[in-house]
Amino acid sequence: MDEMMEMERLGVHLRDWRIILGLSQELVAERANISRSTLIKLEQGTGGKLENFLTVAKVLGVNDRIDAAVDPLNTDLGRARAYMLSRQRAPRRN
Repeated sequence: MDEMMEMERLGVHLRDWRIILGLSQELVAERANISRSTLIKLEQGTGGKLENFLTVAKVLGVNDRIDAAVDPLNTDLGRARAYMLSRQRAPRRN
């Protein structure tokens, strides 16, 4: 799936959550401290900052789901390779 389609799909999911919760664009934008036009762009997947996306997700109460979805320790591979996360970086050479 290309990046634009993925952005559109995530935007639709945000919009759908907002509608299911019975919240207007104006109210969500106000609570997220963004403009309504920024929210519209996020919902259409045509732009916006990750910070704004995450703030809207928090307003909608789905931010924990996003966090869980990208946590590598929620996967078999991530748990199997968790030992790699405790490694220290090699010091930089000058």
